Amino acid sequence: MDFDYSYPYSSQRAPVFARNIVATSHPLAAQAGLEMLRRGGNAVDAAVATAMCLTVLEPTSNGIGSDNFALVWTGGGLHGLNASGRAPAALRRERYAGMESIPPYGWDGITTPGAVSGWVALVKEFGSLALTTIAEPAIRYAREGWVVSPEIGRYWSGGRQYRGELFKAWHDTFAPGGKDPDAGDFVRLPDHGDTLERIAATDGEAFYRGPLAERIEQSAIAQGGDLRGADLAAHKADWVRPISLDYHGWRLHEIPPNGQGLTALIALGILRHFDMPGMHPDSPESLHLAIEAMKLAFADAHRYIADPAFMDVTVEALLDEGYLRERAGMIDPSRAQDFKQGQPKLGGTVLLTAADAAGNMVSMIQSNYTGFGSGIVIPGTGISMHNRGCCFSLEEGHPNEVGPGKRPYHTIIPGFVTRAGADGNDEPVMAFGVMGGFMQPQGHAQVLMRMADHRQNPQSALDAPRWQVSEGVKLTVEPGFDAAVYEKLRDLGHDLTVPERRNAGQGRGQVICRLEHGYVAGSDLRCDGQAVGY
Repeated sequence: MDFDYSYPYSSQRAPVFARNIVATSHPLAAQAGLEMLRRGGNAVDAAVATAMCLTVLEPTSNGIGSDNFALVWTGGGLHGLNASGRAPAALRRERYAGMESIPPYGWDGITTPGAVSGWVALVKEFGSLALTTIAEPAIRYAREGWVVSPEIGRYWSGGRQYRGELFKAWHDTFAPGGKDPDAGDFVRLPDHGDTLERIAATDGEAFYRGPLAERIEQSAIAQGGDLRGADLAAHKADWVRPISLDYHGWRLHEIPPNGQGLTALIALGILRHFDMPGMHPDSPESLHLAIEAMKLAFADAHRYIADPAFMDVTVEALLDEGYLRERAGMIDPSRAQDFKQGQPKLGGTVLLTAADAAGNMVSMIQSNYTGFGSGIVIPGTGISMHNRGCCFSLEEGHPNEVGPGKRPYHTIIPGFVTRAGADGNDEPVMAFGVMGGFMQPQGHAQVLMRMADHRQNPQSALDAPRWQVSEGVKLTVEPGFDAAVYEKLRDLGHDLTVPERRNAGQGRGQVICRLEHGYVAGSDLRCDGQAVGY
């Protein structure tokens, strides 16, 4: 039956309360995580099972050839994982001579895929089930098939830009018979299932040093790419110390650079110098200040964030209270300004959160960057290669200038919140995130402000209309605010675009918040997902 999936009426999702819970952008992936918890696994096992499933169920945003990051609360502390890859060792700057930006399709933007290493590192360090068990739901869906959901069906058509022989394997894999799957269509990815089985059976060795690595190298050589087996063999996921900032008693933790989580911290640090709790969250005055703070944060992010080995300023300097006060002083409450923050690029990402009755909590994010990524699929494997290298700069001398062995500026950011307990030590509060390119730090700030300043529950904080800064004074603001809000923002000098509906371009969030006897979770109405628990 051919239904209309445009959703003409506003709907309200209820928050989910449970002692074990998973939330993500696809219902079947969330349920795969819950399956691991029911089988005796913990939140880390659930998170990895969900992440592996999402490569099958939502290939429009991530895949086996992705990167991922995670923040894990376990054992009384918070742990950060950076599983992003580096540019090939053989890459030469001359490859991009005469270009203004790195082409998104083909091998130009491909860096070493890190997602598989992230799965392995998480399970080895904190998991309680075997990776072969954790991979079972993803393998089952890949081989036996599943029915495409509406939002995924809309994004699947984005693969139409992959034209020519270079992208034949993409069409063979994701558009067999020349048709992009749509909502309600049945899809199987058998090669994908075989690859996941190999990865699980070898704890990732097949991908980084075995037959899958050989196939990736062969494709790169045949198609003019720089990636080699040596790059894959040299790759490793890194455990990192999260960076953080206190915002009105809620401490937001982010992965340090090369991730862009620092952007959210800078914006919130600036906003501490205004009475945000005293303003209505949907007032034009509150929105204006937050928008201006975010533009200032992006101006810093695009100037300074890079592979930390190449940054020319420290995270501590950018979060220095004196510096943040100085930046706050640049905001004019009466007019919008162009802080030269640059034009954000589009992106495609999945985010998942998981928590168990023992108190373990995970925020994890995984991405091919733009949609299916580079459009390069390794024949016979289902491995879609990301194009994360497109976030390198081509500006000579920039800290984020493209170069061999470097990690690029990375848009994907998991989020985690703690608060000081009675004993002065941090206690876990929330695993969350808002996926979607350069919208992510903007979503982190908006959701956290609603919860910290106005006590909105996780679902309401996700349901609220969002704004997204662009270049100069350009701004996208979703429908849902009072008409007078849009009029006042225009009067302040903002160049507004208002889409027809709340949509995934404004981010897709997931939240799990800790309660005394369990958790409360929300899942974004801008995607097909859900929060599930028991």
